[in-house]
Amino acid sequence: MRQRFVRGALGLMAGAVAVSTVLGTSTVAAAPVHAAPGPVYSAPAAVPGVKITNTFWYSDRRVAMWVYSPAMGTNIQVQLLLARDWNFRPSNTFPQMYMLDGLRAQEDQNGWIINTNVEDFYKDKNVNVVLPVGGESSFYTDWKEPNNGKNYKWETFLTKELPPLLASQWRSSDVRGVEGLSMGGSAAMMLAARNPGFFKFAASFSGILQLSSFGMPQAVQFALNDAGGYDASKMYGPPTDPAWKEHDPYLLADKLAGTSLYVSSGNGLVGQYDTVSTIPYLATNYAGVGLEVLSRVTSQQFASRLNQLGVRAQAVYRDSGTHTWPYWQFEMEQAWPQAAGALGLATDRPACSTSGAIAPVYQANKSLGECLTPEYDVPGGRAQDFRGGRIIWSAKTGAQVVGGGIGGAYVAAGGPGGWLGFPTSGELGTPDKIGRFNRFQNGNIYWTVATGAHPVGGAILADWGKNGYETGSLKYPTGDEHNTPGDKGRVQDFQIGSYYWNSTNGAHSVQGKIFEKYAALGYEGGWLGFPTTNEISLKAGGKLTAFDGGNIYWTPAKGAYAIPPGPIFDAWGTAGYENGKLGYPVSDVEPITGGTRVRFEGGSIENVNGVVTVK
Repeated sequence: MRQRFVRGALGLMAGAVAVSTVLGTSTVAAAPVHAAPGPVYSAPAAVPGVKITNTFWYSDRRVAMWVYSPAMGTNIQVQLLLARDWNFRPSNTFPQMYMLDGLRAQEDQNGWIINTNVEDFYKDKNVNVVLPVGGESSFYTDWKEPNNGKNYKWETFLTKELPPLLASQWRSSDVRGVEGLSMGGSAAMMLAARNPGFFKFAASFSGILQLSSFGMPQAVQFALNDAGGYDASKMYGPPTDPAWKEHDPYLLADKLAGTSLYVSSGNGLVGQYDTVSTIPYLATNYAGVGLEVLSRVTSQQFASRLNQLGVRAQAVYRDSGTHTWPYWQFEMEQAWPQAAGALGLATDRPACSTSGAIAPVYQANKSLGECLTPEYDVPGGRAQDFRGGRIIWSAKTGAQVVGGGIGGAYVAAGGPGGWLGFPTSGELGTPDKIGRFNRFQNGNIYWTVATGAHPVGGAILADWGKNGYETGSLKYPTGDEHNTPGDKGRVQDFQIGSYYWNSTNGAHSVQGKIFEKYAALGYEGGWLGFPTTNEISLKAGGKLTAFDGGNIYWTPAKGAYAIPPGPIFDAWGTAGYENGKLGYPVSDVEPITGGTRVRFEGGSIENVNGVVTVK
């Protein structure tokens, strides 16, 4: 498949190349870097129906949000790497950098996060990095028709639906850049050209920058089918459809005047990040060879077109390299000085040092890396940001380190002004050596690789602590505490069950097979209601959890069954419950003619027309 793809791509290129076939070593085409003033862009108005439906904080400056897109009719995940001074200057707005993914974009993470150091690279930069998630084979464009279960309207989402939300809720200014690799590089130039003035900077790393010339729609079709089974005719129609030209960066090049442009590509030859195959000069990344040559040719044609039009740009042609992530990380870093200039950040640098109570804590935790901000006020105390986390201080708790996933969960809980209060410890290892945790004034945050970071507080923390914290039967939290449906109580999920709390019963856990039975009966919204006890051990390895509306019993041999209070339960009690001749239940309450029945290990109890019989 890969070798056939290379041959197919090279064959298509033979028809596509009409302007320039010179594969230079390292050259600059057109004029460099700083573009003339571009068109004035009017910020789009808020689109009705667009809203954030969920958020998740990976750290104090990396957050995922799910945005409902009316155009696509679904939630789209967008991750943000927040500007360096996001915490330090809470009233400031910041420029944006959109980072677009490649053809095989995943549904859970943007490829820049998975494959590069993008998060660490941007930590000291005062820009909000916008990372759309998903869009496999989409070219980040509006498709004519749904395909493969997707209703792609990415241009509408990125340029109309998302920007007002980023401005109103994430302190993002209307100064934007966009860069992408491969498909994302094509889209960066296409979106910038189709929306003049929306982006101040646009960069293509190994992008395919001609889409409508002879053979190119067929090449795109081959790639889209290979990367997910998509049909390019659903995107722009057949090759003769005008939509191909309307989205072709080469034909839209004149619309890029005034945008700072950066174009780069390798040439398909083996480079420092490639493995040599058995064929001389050919990397084992066969598909990446053909794609990079195709990128090189179309990028050169695009740069030549810019030259003809007098549109300023920087084009960098590398003397080796295939279509793969290490080269795109390199280009991201190389493009930053130009991007910073276009975004108004050319002279922006961290200016900070440590002092006071924070200084000795930093000296003891040099793994935090360099400081990124000066100290700044937080509700009731002070804080300072470092590359690896934050140090947070109050007069009562002193200075403590909070970072990583725990730092993200702390932000989600409101930070120093939230319900947890200030940290009272640095990050500690758990006794089982699996997780990490920080103590806070009103609770703890626990983290593991498997479960992520979640705070535990109040009555739930107290009861979980009595039962051994993470070394007890429920193990680690897997979610945050939240209201139950109907707001009648609170619930928090753990690895082996959940904790429930209401004002009448307090906090109690439901776990294991009893929890599975409880779930099947509707949780607290079913007839059982809230738990009134934790799990209780009985004879022969049996277990019991009591609820408002009855009990659930479990044995290893027979499983879990629920019995409500009433005549059958009373008769079982008279017979000695599980310790009597009937033993444990082996059924729930069953309907029979004229009444109900519960079967037990040693018999049954029936309630027929108000008469209870033990059999």
